[in-house]
Amino acid sequence: MTKALPLALTMGEPAGIGGDIALAAWRRRKTADLAPFFLIDDADRVTRLADRLDPGVRIQPIDHPEQALACFDDALPVLHRSLPSPSRPGITDPANAQAVIAAIEEAVRLTRSGQAAAVVTNPIHKKVLYDAGFPFPGHTEFLAALAESPRVVMMLAAPQLKVVPVTVHLPLRAAIAALSIDEIVDTGILTAKALREDFGISSPRLAVAGLNPHAGENGAMGSEDEEIVRPAVESLCRQGIDAFGPLAADTMFHPRARAGYDAALCMYHDQALIPLKTLDFDGGVNVTLGLPFIRTSPDHGTALDLAGSGRAHPDSLIAALTMARTMADHRG
Repeated sequence: MTKALPLALTMGEPAGIGGDIALAAWRRRKTADLAPFFLIDDADRVTRLADRLDPGVRIQPIDHPEQALACFDDALPVLHRSLPSPSRPGITDPANAQAVIAAIEEAVRLTRSGQAAAVVTNPIHKKVLYDAGFPFPGHTEFLAALAESPRVVMMLAAPQLKVVPVTVHLPLRAAIAALSIDEIVDTGILTAKALREDFGISSPRLAVAGLNPHAGENGAMGSEDEEIVRPAVESLCRQGIDAFGPLAADTMFHPRARAGYDAALCMYHDQALIPLKTLDFDGGVNVTLGLPFIRTSPDHGTALDLAGSGRAHPDSLIAALTMARTMADHRG
C-alpha cells in the first residue's frame, strides 16, 4: 500500500537550505530514481526561490497529498501553507517559527492517517524555535511527543555503516554518567527491531563499542566496560539478539570489521558520528527509531550561509528520501 503514497517533506527553517535542496532533489528525481514526495511549505516562497536558483523547476501547489502523484514528474508538489512573514535566505525570523512547527505536525498527521508513506524533515534552526517557546531539544524529542512514544533512538545510516549512539546530545562527562545497562539494552532492542522491520535484515548483528580506550582492557582503563557495557551485551544475547562486545572502538570501523555487523551501538555522540561522517559526509541519514511511523532527515544543519546561493548539496536529502521509501516498503 505504501508504494502508492508520496513522502511528506517538511519545510525546515525557511531561511536555511531546506528549499534549496528540495528543489535540487526534485531536479534529480529521475537520475536518483526518487519516489514522489511533496513539500509542506509556502508555495510562493518556493516559487521565488526556484526563479532565483533554477527557473527550469516548476512549482505546483496542491491541496491534498494524493495530488502529488499526478504532478510529480512535471513539477515539485507543494502543499501550500503560508508563512506569516516573508522569508529571506540566511536571515532567520522568529515570526515563522510556528509555521515550521506546524509543518512537522502536519507531516506526522498525514503519515499517521495513511495519506503519506513517511515523514522526511528538513533541518530546523533550534535557537529560533527555542526563542518562540519550543520546549523540545530537537526534532527527535518533538516527534516522540507527537507520537506518544515512550522511547526513541537516533540512528545515523549510510550504505557503508549504521551507527546508534546510546547517549546523544550530552557533554562527555554527562554522557558517561548517564550510561547504564538499561540504556544500552533498550537501545539495542529498538535497533534490532528496526533492522528487522524497516531494513529487512532477518537476523541483525549488533557490534557494541566499549566506552574506554581498548574497551577498558579488563578494567585497567576504567571499570565501565566490565560493569555496564558487558552485562548489557549479555542481557541482549539472553533476549535472542546477536550482540557482541564491548569492542575497542578504534578497530570497529575499518572495512573488514564493518562486514561483521549490521549496526554499531556506540556509547556517546562523537564515537558514533565521527566514523559515519568520515565514511560518507554528504550521504548520511538521520533515522528516528521507535516511532509508529517512519522518519528520516538529512544529517546536516540549516547552513544559513549557503541558503539561496545554489551551492547546497542535496545528496543527504536524496539519501533521506530514498531511505524513507525503502523503509516504508519494508514496513508496508
